[in-house]
Amino acid sequence: MNRILPIAIALFVASPALAHPGHGGGFASGLGHPFAGLDHVLAMLAVGLWAALRGRGAMLAWPAAFVAAMAAGFAMTQGGLVVPAVETMILASVVLLGSAIALRLEAPVWLGAVAIALFGIAHGAAHGMELHGQPLPFAGGFILASVLLHAAGLGLAALAALAGRHWPVRLAGAGVAAAGLALAAGAI
Repeated sequence: MNRILPIAIALFVASPALAHPGHGGGFASGLGHPFAGLDHVLAMLAVGLWAALRGRGAMLAWPAAFVAAMAAGFAMTQGGLVVPAVETMILASVVLLGSAIALRLEAPVWLGAVAIALFGIAHGAAHGMELHGQPLPFAGGFILASVLLHAAGLGLAALAALAGRHWPVRLAGAGVAAAGLALAAGAI
């Protein structure tokens, strides 16, 4: 409990300054948007890394759950809904996904998909709240970028598995979690 409390406090007092600046519409803008924030990049890579560590069922289900929920979160904001604590949930996704990788958490595929989908809603809502312009081309761009980042995480884990080693992936997970904590504390 002594370790969890500081992490929880850091996540809940995270500054909205971590939000990304608003973006115009269009496919190219959407494609570049996930790369504009370290929190988005780390979370999406982490989904692929954790899915690869978990194995076959998760390798498709978890990235698909994230992307589908991200599209839903985006659509909710375009429909006028306000998703509370978006930046906190995004930071939590980075810390918790990184921790799951580092600890090689063996969640059932369905449970991992649910957790990842909740994070996906927050990421999609953040994209939607920052948009100023054409929503559909923008959504197509950030969905493609997200799929590519998930695939990169899967690919990195596959390379480690080919070498017969899982420790580089677990170390990367620890790095993701540490970066999430640093983002929450405003250190990076």
